[in-house]
Amino acid sequence: MEIIVCIKQVPDTTEVKIDPEKGTLMREGVPSIVNPFDKNAVEAALQIRDEKGGKVTVITMGPPQAVDALRECLAMGADEAVLLSDRAFASSDTWATSYTLAMAIEKIGNYDLILCGKQAIDGDTAQVGPGIAEHIGLPQVTYVQKIREANDDGLVVERAIEGGYEVLTVGLPAMIAVEKSINEPRFPTMMGTMKAHKKEVPTWGAAEIEADEDKLGMNGSPTRVKRIFAPERKSQGEMIEGDDENAVCTVLVEKLLDKKVI
Repeated sequence: MEIIVCIKQVPDTTEVKIDPEKGTLMREGVPSIVNPFDKNAVEAALQIRDEKGGKVTVITMGPPQAVDALRECLAMGADEAVLLSDRAFASSDTWATSYTLAMAIEKIGNYDLILCGKQAIDGDTAQVGPGIAEHIGLPQVTYVQKIREANDDGLVVERAIEGGYEVLTVGLPAMIAVEKSINEPRFPTMMGTMKAHKKEVPTWGAAEIEADEDKLGMNGSPTRVKRIFAPERKSQGEMIEGDDENAVCTVLVEKLLDKKVI
């Protein structure tokens, strides 16, 4: 089975800070990681390949340093990787990003399944995977928590919904966006890491994927982010101390009554 996995290099959210004047993410000096949901997608692809045979190709759109994220996926066991990097891609929203990835997937051509993580931890939109499917015209299933069966005809999957899950059958080719609960991603091996650093990773720009430049980057993005900000802390928590549980509860109730909460 020929599988393409779309990943994203994201800032480690435990280290992210926001410029209070510009309202933008401060990425300088912030470590970058492979989006955690995307690692689950890579692991799902590797498990299918290990069982059914075939090839796993990992692609990402980003600056030149995003090749590090691709090499990490190669070290996990992916067979091929492609970096999409071009100044024309800069400032893409989710629509332009999904269009660019879709054009790259069409250039690769030979695929049965596209796998994505549910969402990226920096944007949290969960729009790129479905956008890819719409641009190409593929069936899609999101929030997949388990792949029950995978064969040349299609997949049987469990899709997480509120309070339970759905069991769905989808024909191939298709796009599947996975939850973190689907698996536990494997760690790269030492041998895999050595091979990954020797592997040639091609870089494709707008010309290579034959994209319409009017649909790329900021000019091709129908949405704009006006402002990003960190919520201000309006009040400080208060610790109520005491050895007697009833006395502590009494103090708490009195404070709530004073504030007219109860």
